[in-house]
Amino acid sequence: MQTKAIAGLATGRLLAEFSLWSADLVRLADEIARTDPFTDLYHIDVSDGHYTSRLLLFPDLVARIRELTVTPLHVHLMAEASVLMAQIDQFAEAGADLISVHEMRGIALEDVLDRIDGHSKAAGLVLAPDAAPESAKPWLDRIEFLTLLGTEVGVKGKGLLPDALARLRAARKLAGGRVRIAADGGIRRETVPQLREAGADSVVMGSLAFGSDDLAGTIEWLRTLG
Repeated sequence: MQTKAIAGLATGRLLAEFSLWSADLVRLADEIARTDPFTDLYHIDVSDGHYTSRLLLFPDLVARIRELTVTPLHVHLMAEASVLMAQIDQFAEAGADLISVHEMRGIALEDVLDRIDGHSKAAGLVLAPDAAPESAKPWLDRIEFLTLLGTEVGVKGKGLLPDALARLRAARKLAGGRVRIAADGGIRRETVPQLREAGADSVVMGSLAFGSDDLAGTIEWLRTLG
């Protein structure tokens, strides 16, 4: 389901998703105020501490973020099957525009996508490094974003895995123009042009955005990549 917020995203150029995991969380309102003019989406990593070892962000915080910005919110949901449906409900109600999930054992992905659709939210699928791009093929007509992780799930600050670009190219060929392909992990100034060439429509920026000394210049550069 393509929501108004997702339908309004720019086309024909690389999108900048700013990962709020890399923001100064003590000053989150200030961080959003200073970055809002430059980002296309805010990327919100959520982990229940079981699907990955980290415990990251939560619905009440997303609800407060929603009050601060009209920029689309992309929730990357990493939760065990037993709580996944409840988490979808909570983040949808908190104001997420796009909810991306991982395919996993113990739950039917069709039911998960139906749940997201039931909230009139856009759906996305995330492929961990060990998931073949071809595994997304049955779901391409149900999703708006296909996110490929270029580093291990639940970590940051790592370099791209050796096969990250090849996996992006395979996903791009598989998807054609039906969905947007996002690259998440290993996003550096030197890797962004490679990721764009390999087929990324969006890059999930952490320190490249929030640690930039010249954010306007960084985004101007990114948009020259087409």
